Amino acid sequence: MPVEITWWGHATCTVEDSGVRVLTDPLFVRRLAHLRRRRGELPPPGAWRADVALVSHLHSDHLHVPSLARLAPDTRLIVPRGASKAVPGLSRRLAHLRITEVVAGDHTKVGDLVVRAVPARHDGRRLNVGPQRAPALGYVIEGEARTYFAGDTGLFASMAEEVGPVDAALLPVGGWGPYLGEGHLNAERAAEALARLAPRSAVPVHYGTYWPIGMDAVRPHEFHAPGEEFVRLAAERAPAVDVYRLEHGESVRLEAAR
Repeated sequence: MPVEITWWGHATCTVEDSGVRVLTDPLFVRRLAHLRRRRGELPPPGAWRADVALVSHLHSDHLHVPSLARLAPDTRLIVPRGASKAVPGLSRRLAHLRITEVVAGDHTKVGDLVVRAVPARHDGRRLNVGPQRAPALGYVIEGEARTYFAGDTGLFASMAEEVGPVDAALLPVGGWGPYLGEGHLNAERAAEALARLAPRSAVPVHYGTYWPIGMDAVRPHEFHAPGEEFVRLAAERAPAVDVYRLEHGESVRLEAAR
């Protein structure tokens, strides 16, 4: 059975494997604080349907409570340990979901899938200041294939070892502003991560969707170019990997694990 990956924009993807729908970092709004969606239509209501949703870290463009509130009752929600305490009202507003808190190394069974939490190198705070903190994570979805969703992360020495062998990788290649801070992958670092992980397939995410209001003319290449740049660099550094640069709402079907 092939695995199907759909990119809805930013870090939001649907991974369908073994009859289970996995949704990553759901974000279903046209505007978030100072950000607005500049490319791609909003995901349709069908995108809200999932058996399990994965949240990589506490930043509001990844843990977005109003978007999570749209998920159907009894949907499983996997979040970093401490998220319910760190995000005011999370448990109350998402009482209709089955929330599981995890740390790196934890395994969660969902139908015929196992979701394994892996480390990420990223700021785990909810805000830039304050004590609201939980570990930033990535996830490996293990079913017919092993699909790595990196969330937000910087490149780190033990990445390949801690993630383990994977068949597909959803890698962030940009951001939502003209400059990337610590704990992020740009196209070049994502290509290096791809060379270390050596999956069969990869999909670039986390670029070309949201941009700060009023900054359209500030370093616009950082908004438009990361996907194409990642494709070019991946061909140089990891030529054995098939890279699929999807448009918003587009899907790709991949072969099952080798």
